[in-house]
Amino acid sequence: MQRTAINPWDWSLNLGYNQAEVIEGATRQVNCAGQTAVDGEGNPQHPGDMRAQIGLALDNLEAVLTAAGMSLSDITRLGIYATDVDEALKNFDLLGIRFGPIESAPPMTLVGVTRLAAPGLLFEIEATAAA
Repeated sequence: MQRTAINPWDWSLNLGYNQAEVIEGATRQVNCAGQTAVDGEGNPQHPGDMRAQIGLALDNLEAVLTAAGMSLSDITRLGIYATDVDEALKNFDLLGIRFGPIESAPPMTLVGVTRLAAPGLLFEIEATAAA
């Protein structure tokens, strides 16, 4: 699979994402449901702690991708939902820690929401991956 970044402007690169990517040569695609800070039984974890919830949601996203035979480097798009956008952005270094070393900057959208599916959840991340 070949990825070509499309950035008519470079401001988004400072935030860790491309405006778009052209994907060529992919043979498989995985559409991941939104992943949140829940344990293996689906119970919400880390109430009130945005940073811990982002970390666990990323762990859960990696687990789904691994089960599909993929990794974070295969992500072609991210959708992110947060009940407090400012607090989420303060902790976006966690995304940089995961995506920076693999030199991946998938296009993403961050949306502020009033609540997520289960009470206490603050952050949700969904992904499309291709390989």
